[in-house]
Amino acid sequence: MSKPVPERYRHLRTFAFGDGPELADELLELVVRGVKTATCSTEDEPNVSTPGERWVVLNGRGEPRCVIETTEIAYRRFNDVDAAFAYEEGEGDRSLAYWRSAHRTYFGRLGRFSEDMMLMCERFRLVEVFDDGPR
Repeated sequence: MSKPVPERYRHLRTFAFGDGPELADELLELVVRGVKTATCSTEDEPNVSTPGERWVVLNGRGEPRCVIETTEIAYRRFNDVDAAFAYEEGEGDRSLAYWRSAHRTYFGRLGRFSEDMMLMCERFRLVEVFDDGPR
């Protein structure tokens, strides 16, 4: 059984990465390990962040696992995302080619993909990892 969100973070919004439990856990593990320090979403998604905002990140079972803080937001077209941002997303071999392939697939599953789609590109820092989950 998971512990509740610590009192000091209960006012924060929550979210899980990806579009399903397996992807949520996979991406969360990259965050906890310090590999993933960036993410992107379509500009019309409800979880729009602002620099300085903190979020409780949930695992694939909806349990709180850590807190991140947004450090930067930039809006870019899909085909304008650069290798540095792809590397900071921390997925696969961290290359731009991998990033493009994985995100074409992901946004395609959501029915939102186009080469010139606008993305909210977010950089963040890990604030705290809750100790009740697997490492």
